[in-house]
Amino acid sequence: MPLSASRRAILAGCAALALWAFLAPLARLAQPLPPLLITALGFAAGGGLGLAVVLARGRLRALRQGPAAWAHGVGGLAGFHALYFAALALAPPVEANLLNYLWPLLIVLLAAPVQGLRLGKQRLAGVALGAAGAAILLGGGARFPAEALAGFACALGAAFTWALYSVTAARFARVPTEAVAGFCLASAALAGLAHWALEPPAALAARHWLAVLLLGAGPMGAAFFLWDLGMKRGDPRLLGTLGYATPVASTLLLAAMGEGRLSWQVLLATALVAGGGLLAALAGRSEARTSGRQADIGAPGEI
Repeated sequence: MPLSASRRAILAGCAALALWAFLAPLARLAQPLPPLLITALGFAAGGGLGLAVVLARGRLRALRQGPAAWAHGVGGLAGFHALYFAALALAPPVEANLLNYLWPLLIVLLAAPVQGLRLGKQRLAGVALGAAGAAILLGGGARFPAEALAGFACALGAAFTWALYSVTAARFARVPTEAVAGFCLASAALAGLAHWALEPPAALAARHWLAVLLLGAGPMGAAFFLWDLGMKRGDPRLLGTLGYATPVASTLLLAAMGEGRLSWQVLLATALVAGGGLLAALAGRSEARTSGRQADIGAPGEI
C-alpha cells in the first residue's frame, strides 16, 4: 500500500533529524576550523550540491522567489546558526545547548496558534518526556550565571528562530523545496562575510575538506531539504517531539567514536525520548482514526 503524502513528509522530516545527529561528529572532524568558517563552507557545499540537482532537473526557475520567501529561508537558516554560535561564544556551552534544544518543544507549542493544530494531553505528555530526556542528557551541572545573560538570550533566540522557521514553512507551501538551494548559498555568503570580519584566517587540510563535503551532503545540505518537506506537508507536532532524538543519537555516535561514554543519563534520556515519540505517534494514529470515523458518519452511505 503506497504511503500518503503526509506520511512521506514525516519520513522526510525523520531523515533530516537522523542526519542532524551527525552534525557534532562531523564538526569534530572539521576542528580546529573556526565555527563561522565551518558554517560558511558547509552551507556552500550543501547549497552547491542542491543547485547541481536543481540544474540537472531543469528547475532553476524554482530559485526565483519573492522577498518574503527569501526572508523566511535565509532568516531561518542563517539567523538560527548566527544566534547559536553567538550563544556558544557568550555562554557556557552546556547551558547554551540546553536552552537551544527548546526548539522541539516550541515547534509543538507553536503548531497550535500558527497552524491551528490541536495539541491534546497525549502530545503534550510526549513532548514533555522528550524535553525531560534532553534536560537529563544535556543539563548535567548546568548553571545560569548572570554574566552570561547575553549568551542565554542568543540561545533562546536561536530556539525561537528555528521553531518559527519550521512551523511557518507551511505558509510557504507554494515555494518549491528546490529553493532551499538558494537559501543555503545566500546563508553561506552571510556566514563567509561574518568569518572574514570576526575570525582569523585558517588553512584547510584534506580531512577538513572531507568534513565540509560530508556536512554539505548531510546535516548542512540534504537535511534542510528534507526538513522543508516535512514541515510543509507533515505533522510538525510529531516531528517536533521526535526532534529530541537528535541530541541522544548524536551523543551515541560520539560515544561510538570514542568521544564519550554510555552513562545512565544517556540510557535514561534514550528511554524518555523514545517514550515521548511513541506517545506522539499514537496520538496521531488516534486522531487519524477519529477523523476517519467522522468522515464515515458525515458522508452518505449505504443503508
